[in-house]
Amino acid sequence: MQITITTPGLLFPAISLLLLAYTNRFLVIAQLIRELRKRIDQGKACNTKRQITNLRKRVNLIRSMQWFGVFSFLLCTFSMIAILLEYSGIGEALFGLSLAFITLSLLCSLWEIQISGEALNIELEGME
Repeated sequence: MQITITTPGLLFPAISLLLLAYTNRFLVIAQLIRELRKRIDQGKACNTKRQITNLRKRVNLIRSMQWFGVFSFLLCTFSMIAILLEYSGIGEALFGLSLAFITLSLLCSLWEIQISGEALNIELEGME
């Protein structure tokens, strides 16, 4: 089976939307960290160590999600270039790698969602 340039082109909007969602998650985490810092400075924070550990994991995961997503985007672009230059075998291989990296990005996203749920439980414990 040979792919055409439109096959990797279909992945562009999906990757772009994922990167936008990941950036939004990063901005939310940054805001949470700033808010936690204020609470710590005011002496109102509880479960601080657990929250910081959780936030650090989430920041690292979001960075990985973004890295894998960007790398997937680059590989997808290189795939399209290879197909345009009529190197279809290389284009197919690059597209396959692009799919692998977007999959890694999504798996990191699932892990970050799990940790996010744990963060909410930590916050709820502080309210009890």
